[in-house]
Amino acid sequence: MKFSSQIHHRNRYINKVEPFIGKSLIKVFTGQRRVGKSYLLFQIIEIIRAKDSEATICYINKEDLNFDFIKTGKNLHDYVMTKKQGKTYVFIDEIQDIDGFEIGLRSLLLDEELDLYCTGSNANLLSGDIAGYLSGRYIETVVYSLSYDEFLDFHHLKEHSNALEKYMKYGGLPYLKHLPLQDEIVFEYLKNIYSSIVYKDIINRYAIRNVRFLEQMIQFLASNTGSLFSANKISDYLKSQKVNMGVSQVLTYIHHLSNAFLVHKVSRYDVIGKRLFETGEKYYFENIGIRNGIWGYRLEDRGKIIENIVYNHLLIWGYKVHVGVMGNEEIDFVCEKDGEKIYIQVALTIQNDSTMLREFGNLQKIKDHFPKWVISLDEMETNSFEGIKHVHLRKFLITGFN
Repeated sequence: MKFSSQIHHRNRYINKVEPFIGKSLIKVFTGQRRVGKSYLLFQIIEIIRAKDSEATICYINKEDLNFDFIKTGKNLHDYVMTKKQGKTYVFIDEIQDIDGFEIGLRSLLLDEELDLYCTGSNANLLSGDIAGYLSGRYIETVVYSLSYDEFLDFHHLKEHSNALEKYMKYGGLPYLKHLPLQDEIVFEYLKNIYSSIVYKDIINRYAIRNVRFLEQMIQFLASNTGSLFSANKISDYLKSQKVNMGVSQVLTYIHHLSNAFLVHKVSRYDVIGKRLFETGEKYYFENIGIRNGIWGYRLEDRGKIIENIVYNHLLIWGYKVHVGVMGNEEIDFVCEKDGEKIYIQVALTIQNDSTMLREFGNLQKIKDHFPKWVISLDEMETNSFEGIKHVHLRKFLITGFN
């Protein structure tokens, strides 16, 4: 198997995993379908073969009908053992499609000559009982759509406002590098990926019966990206559209959407009381292009879109993100990593006084000494305002908090 001609390296993820190559741990990549998990496996295969051209590679792709016979954890174990020749590197794509895969993985872990890697398109792939069953002998890396700098690299684009516009419209699915960046072509592809996620990872996996309700709820989330609301409000809205579904079912369906990495649920955080609220949250799409394919790329939504993009990049950089609340005031993002916090407001523009007062004013009310940023699409940046830094979205997506 040769993959080098197909691979575009994403070292942000490989650098996390490379120190564990050859170690008796399962290396797991999770993330939405088509974000490039398979190609990360191919890149690891390249690394292994560069060190040992005779290495035994066992690659299983559960989307390939040639592997349809691997239906259970025992099938998985038995097949791998037939391919084992000394030190053997085992790669399993979309492992969640194997019933009881954790049983097979646990058994394979007992063989020190096997080095295990797998991908999955479910956020709960290795959580709860399964995590306990594997006794913590795995490392998980969440793979996201392309960051802005990766998008520029994949499409051979120079950093420019036109490139940012393409990124905001089409998002960062890696396969787009093979397509002309034209609306009718890209959105047709993105709609097909959306359908694949919804039907394979939600409707079929959870035996969803009310497909119309699910699709209308996704439409609602797309139209209200970054808006604060509760399951009650979603239920009330859908009832107004003649779709009668209770709050508990709304919560269940949202959980399914999150598990499939279609959307991210962001809880509210009390900045003063330092606690999470149990109700009321925001939802952002893992891939903004898919969101635009569902709802359309509309001028009036640009504020929502850049907020979604900032949120996604914070995840890529490893931040844990919440929506900040101070009484009746809101901070778009409270970001935490390594014991440090950063507060962020996102705005389309701060050229008028009322917007500038709102965005900077809310941050001014926070009395701790952690950094505070305002991110906007204004070409002219202010250096700072009472210690609050203002930066253009393009610069932030490239340099982060540097």
